[in-house]
Amino acid sequence: MTPREMTPKEMLAKLVSFNTESQRSNLDLIHFCRDYLAGLGVESTLAHSADGEKANLYATIGPKVEGGIVLSGHTDVVPVAGQDWTSDPWTLTERDGKLYGRGACDMKGFDAIALALVPEMLAASLKRPIHIALSYDEEVGCQGARVLIKAMVEAGLKPAAVIVGEPSMMQVVTGHKGGLRMRTAVRGHAVHSSQMHAGVSAVMAAGELIHWHSETMAQNKARTTADNGFEPPYTTLHVGVVHGGTAVNITAEDCSFTHEVRTIPGEQYEQYEALYRAKMADLSARMQAIAPETGIDFTITSDTPAMAPEEHGAAEELCRRLTGDNARHVVAYGTEGGLFQRAGWSTVVCGPGDIAQAHQPDEFITVAQLDAGVDFVRKLIADLAR
Repeated sequence: MTPREMTPKEMLAKLVSFNTESQRSNLDLIHFCRDYLAGLGVESTLAHSADGEKANLYATIGPKVEGGIVLSGHTDVVPVAGQDWTSDPWTLTERDGKLYGRGACDMKGFDAIALALVPEMLAASLKRPIHIALSYDEEVGCQGARVLIKAMVEAGLKPAAVIVGEPSMMQVVTGHKGGLRMRTAVRGHAVHSSQMHAGVSAVMAAGELIHWHSETMAQNKARTTADNGFEPPYTTLHVGVVHGGTAVNITAEDCSFTHEVRTIPGEQYEQYEALYRAKMADLSARMQAIAPETGIDFTITSDTPAMAPEEHGAAEELCRRLTGDNARHVVAYGTEGGLFQRAGWSTVVCGPGDIAQAHQPDEFITVAQLDAGVDFVRKLIADLAR
């Protein structure tokens, strides 16, 4: 092994050592990856965020022809603040066949495999290319992937398939829900609570909007008939955080909450946005009939499309052939897969590790799963060298 080559475990230890929580820059990690690839003679391209504080990276190994495979991973991780870790989250620690560290499972394990096996890709005389694609800000709405995919499309890349290496226990996941995340802020009119008729409670108005989420989800549940594989098998609506009010005897002047919609494939989150906007318009008119200065401010904070199962999808066919997994798998969480699919590229999710470990204190990936991911990518290399 030459000094510039690393085993998958060594690469994972290096990647984990970079604190790439989503609120921080990922440039140190990206520059390391760029320099590592350059040391192997592989040129990479960076696609930066608008403020220049973060970057995506993509690189091509093999001939510059159509029909290659994208190995897609994100570089950001969720925060460790408030979590009880028994070891340093930024130092990969092996105990009892498990590799502990923030991002070890979600999803630096897959990133490490793709990077560590670049020397084997180079030695294989690939007939079709492998594109490594590393993004920023997946955990906060798949922001980086939009910039990354745009750059790859503009560069003329035309892969046959995309493999998003999110932890799936190496099962071939062909569909996941989409997501719309939002923030609503209600402006009320404060009066003494004994004079409720003259005031507008922002908290009670927000409560009506929050209840709309429950009502709409109940309607979705009631009309669910087909077995689509999802659990639950319908589009869900959820309110996560609520802030508002000043005292029990004052009608609240302000109330805000964050909320989301997770849509099954075939339903569009835009239709829920339209329904919600209609609800807000009706409520706002009733509020302003009492106090004209009241109102509702609405912001979409992120939107991620669903990934739908494809009929005769190239990515699915490839991954089923390499893994031997012919079962049907869909998941309720979101990934960047829907964005790649929206770009017209056949996509599946297939990667090492258990999603149950993602975002947890003492996050880990088993050595067995890391090895399974290595075996999968080696089979892919051999397939593309034929």
